[in-house]
Amino acid sequence: MDAAGNEDGTDPERANLSEVTISRSMLAASELPIYHGVTMARISLVGDAAVVERALAALLAAPAIGFDTESKPTFLKGEISTGPHLVQLATDEHVYLFPVVVAANHDALRQILAAPNVLKVGFGLGNDRSALRSRLGIELANVLDLGEALRGPGHRGTVGAKVAVAHYFGQKFQKSKKVGTSNWASVRLNERQLLYAANDAHVALQIYRAWLRDPERLAKAEPPRAIQPHSGNDLHG
Repeated sequence: MDAAGNEDGTDPERANLSEVTISRSMLAASELPIYHGVTMARISLVGDAAVVERALAALLAAPAIGFDTESKPTFLKGEISTGPHLVQLATDEHVYLFPVVVAANHDALRQILAAPNVLKVGFGLGNDRSALRSRLGIELANVLDLGEALRGPGHRGTVGAKVAVAHYFGQKFQKSKKVGTSNWASVRLNERQLLYAANDAHVALQIYRAWLRDPERLAKAEPPRAIQPHSGNDLHG
């Protein structure tokens, strides 16, 4: 997820999200340390009953979880996406990846994503509501799109994960375009895909934690609220 905007010379680690937009080139050229995220030891690919049970217990017990989806890209004009093909859900300790091709995962996803007491936080969730409804009959409940929540008057669109990581952690969140546009419908996802997908969901939860502690947000005296994703002019990070 990339962000685009004005190049005004602001240091990414000192950027005020409500006042400045950090550009792709600015982040790429920065000398920020790399954000490493979760490792394979903290990722589970959900594919059998035992893992489903563990995932349900962990995710339904959490007041807030990281949320994202991946879909096989479309390249032809008029081609309709059949995604999402993978749903990523993260606690602070672990990330669970649910391949949609596994029919046994559908009921678990329905329970978690429709749970009103579990806040689902992520970036760029504009199309997820309609896609999950049309493909799996899942109605999302209690969702917070951080891309919208973090935006300010200096942004022409929504804030992306790369900008948020630079702002809150002073680190560079690396994302491979090649992996991001790979075949997420494959029955065998490789390690690079698993790490990419897991960190998209997990970093959202970590940004949410940081945002809750943000003095700027606290000064406004407005508690975090769930908002409806939409498909507007998103600037991804």
